[in-house]
Amino acid sequence: QVQLVESGGGLVQPGGSLRLSCAASGSTLRAYVMGWYRQAPGKQRELVANIFSGGTTTYADSVKGRFTISRDNEKNTLYLQMNSLKPEDTAVYYCNVTRSGGYYFNWGQGTQVTVSS
Repeated sequence: QVQLVESGGGLVQPGGSLRLSCAASGSTLRAYVMGWYRQAPGKQRELVANIFSGGTTTYADSVKGRFTISRDNEKNTLYLQMNSLKPEDTAVYYCNVTRSGGYYFNWGQGTQVTVSS
């Protein structure tokens, strides 16, 4: 089965940057539409960014202009570059497929992003 391992989170001050990685094993991600999700305490999970197999990207309005999603098919890895971070970006960030008709790979443990002074 596909396993997803997120990394790169941490504590950062407002205005700072982080680069998240999502490493996949068990299958290639090349053909999948992939995305980054986040879930803040007490809130439902939301899709933050999306990347199609051909490289086209979309973003939630809340992060547009600040976050950049990318993928490296040779390394079977998904990335999220996060700039100009705000306290409201604080959440656990997960990667998984999107536009999948309700099917998801097993969720990884996520990586915690905390934006605070």
